[in-house]
Amino acid sequence: MIGQIASTCLCVAGQAFGNFVAMPRFSIRQLNNTPDRKDAVDAATASVTPPALAALNGLRTYLNDQILGQESLVERLLVALLADGHLLVEGPPGLAKTRAIKALAHGLEGDFQRLQFTPDMLPADLTGSDIYRPEEGGFHFQRGPLFHNLILADEINRAPAKVQSALLEAMAERQISVGAATYPLPRLFLVMATQNPIEHEGTYPLPEAQLDRFMLHTRVDYPDRATTLRIMELARREAREARELPPPPSRLSQETILAARREVLELALADSVAEYIAALVEATRSPEKYSAGLAEWLRWGASPRAAIAIERGARALAWLDGRDYVSPDDVQAIAPDALRHRLLLDYTAQARGVTAQQCVAELLQQVPAP
Repeated sequence: MIGQIASTCLCVAGQAFGNFVAMPRFSIRQLNNTPDRKDAVDAATASVTPPALAALNGLRTYLNDQILGQESLVERLLVALLADGHLLVEGPPGLAKTRAIKALAHGLEGDFQRLQFTPDMLPADLTGSDIYRPEEGGFHFQRGPLFHNLILADEINRAPAKVQSALLEAMAERQISVGAATYPLPRLFLVMATQNPIEHEGTYPLPEAQLDRFMLHTRVDYPDRATTLRIMELARREAREARELPPPPSRLSQETILAARREVLELALADSVAEYIAALVEATRSPEKYSAGLAEWLRWGASPRAAIAIERGARALAWLDGRDYVSPDDVQAIAPDALRHRLLLDYTAQARGVTAQQCVAELLQQVPAP
């Protein structure tokens, strides 16, 4: 009798263990959407979470606590950081666009510089210039504000084209040329530019060559009523404590970020997913193969930089989700932000009110996913 009971207990225990092993693996994004399950799974997997991923998750938690109601913006900031790209943020004033990059600078071991773009700016105000020093009997290069790790180009569309073009070499080649000399920029270098879509007087639209340097173009919108109440409480608490941003629990070192970037590049990318990315970009150039509507709407397609941006962004999303492979869902999640600013619409489409967002949605619907 005792033997039968022991055998039954062992059988039940074995079944329970088998059920535990067969538990589905939840992504970081799914866990954030299910708080009741998050704590239990995090406790079970904390010992196997890579150090770099754990550090980035801590940074994301800190950013979400400081930029309320803008989880998508926080995620895109981390994607740009992991993919070594630049971010263009568009939205009405007062939506924490400036606060977001400041909070990111608080969470990293790097220096930060804010640039307020105005119509009277000169390129040397960004890059720096050669200054003559009589005591030395020669010229000395005085570095400009671009020689920092994190750059906030606030209201970039308020500066003329010659100032905007000063960012081209810095963003694309990570160097600055002044006169006959070329100066390298820091290895960790990220530009987040903001522009206001409401005001058009006194602004200079960004040319296509400038837009193409931005890896992602993210749009932010107003928060809901509940989030607005939380924002009011946060602002009141900061005013009472006489500080804008609290320090994070720990700051990420640049070595951790560079290690995370290497891990992102090592993720598995199936040939079918790579073909899917190439098909999406190719569809913007030959839209008549996929949709008559796209053929009428699009006048100019995306460059090869779009394919690179989608691939790097999809890798970063997969890594943040704790996966070692890239899925078509990652491609579809990042494609709107990677393509939105790279599509040039026909004049007829603009007159009808067709937007680049509608074109991307049509692309994702017409191009078959693997």
